[in-house]
Amino acid sequence: MTNAAAQYLIDAEPYYRAVGDEVALFEAAWRQRLPVMLKGPTGCGKSRFVEHMAWRLKRPLITVACNEDITASDLVGRYLIDSQGTRWQDGPLTVAARLGAICYLDEVVEARQDTVVVIHPLTDHRRVLPLDKKGELVKVHPDFQLVISYNPGYQSLMKDLKQSTKQRFAAMDFDYSAAEVEAEIVARETGVEMDACRRLVEVAARTRALKGHGLDEGASTRLVVYAARLITEGVAPKQACAMALSKPLTDDPDIRAMLGHAFDLAFA
Repeated sequence: MTNAAAQYLIDAEPYYRAVGDEVALFEAAWRQRLPVMLKGPTGCGKSRFVEHMAWRLKRPLITVACNEDITASDLVGRYLIDSQGTRWQDGPLTVAARLGAICYLDEVVEARQDTVVVIHPLTDHRRVLPLDKKGELVKVHPDFQLVISYNPGYQSLMKDLKQSTKQRFAAMDFDYSAAEVEAEIVARETGVEMDACRRLVEVAARTRALKGHGLDEGASTRLVVYAARLITEGVAPKQACAMALSKPLTDDPDIRAMLGHAFDLAFA
């Protein structure tokens, strides 16, 4: 492996608690170099899973956090002007294709559809990346793999992947873990004792039940971990819950009050 690729390796194992056969399924897709789409709610572990798999497979990982302003040039590269003149700089997608890295496009649905189409030649038998501005056709490294993720809960007519994109990927569904497993994850991540973690997960489940009934989205496992970390700093559990599990989700005073009552019951 080249020094350029080595800088993208993950040295320490990212903790990931498997809840099914997702590890084996991803490894099978990796052996065939299939592009993979991960679908699931925000903060349920998709990104951590990709990091864990890159570590497990000993492959470099290049991650792009997609947004509505990202352009095709941001992904593939562009010409830059500096004191030495004009030079080409590869974008993260091109770097991954040349090095044989796993390229992870996080929340790809946030990118414009005219940007997303740039990945199409990478996801079929061609496995090439045209650099139109440079006049180069990059034939990707044999170890290159493309992984994308998005939250189906945010689908709309304006924000969704085209079928022509979806049908280029093998897909895996993710969701929040069962309560006991989620509590174990939170305890493992933070060192907070299990009883408190169970109560935090119980509160998070109450917020998730309000999805579509006052909340756009319930509290993610990530936010539960944040609440537990606040507790390790001596913050009272009810205050930690308010700071991590209600205030990020809503400004509605009635819903905050409802959730505050749930915190009171959980940590009476």
